[in-house]
Amino acid sequence: MTTAPQLYRKPVPTFWWVRRRSYLLFVLRELSSVFVAWFVVYLLLLVHAVSSGSAEYQRFLSWSSGGWVVALNTIALLFVLLHTVTWFGLAPKAMVVRVRNRRVAPAAIVGAHYLLWGLLTAIVLWVVLR
Repeated sequence: MTTAPQLYRKPVPTFWWVRRRSYLLFVLRELSSVFVAWFVVYLLLLVHAVSSGSAEYQRFLSWSSGGWVVALNTIALLFVLLHTVTWFGLAPKAMVVRVRNRRVAPAAIVGAHYLLWGLLTAIVLWVVLR
């Protein structure tokens, strides 16, 4: 009876992805989805607190002002910004826009994304701060 030959597999270090910037950004962008999910949960908790009355809303505000919640939200904001910037950079590769049978330049697509982001941010700030 013969046995199957054993194949050699070179050991791969756990943090192999830290060595190249492109791999690091990819892993961080994928990790950012966890923080996007946290923002969704946080928003749902806020909506629930607002709909449950003044006392519940005050409890939510008190909980939200805790140091660890502020720290988590700050880290989450940084990861969500990374997520946004990296995906805006990938947008021209994911979508081909044609106008009059000519492909729109990738810089124009990225620029349009940033322009709309800025416009929506200004609208939200206007609504919140007025």
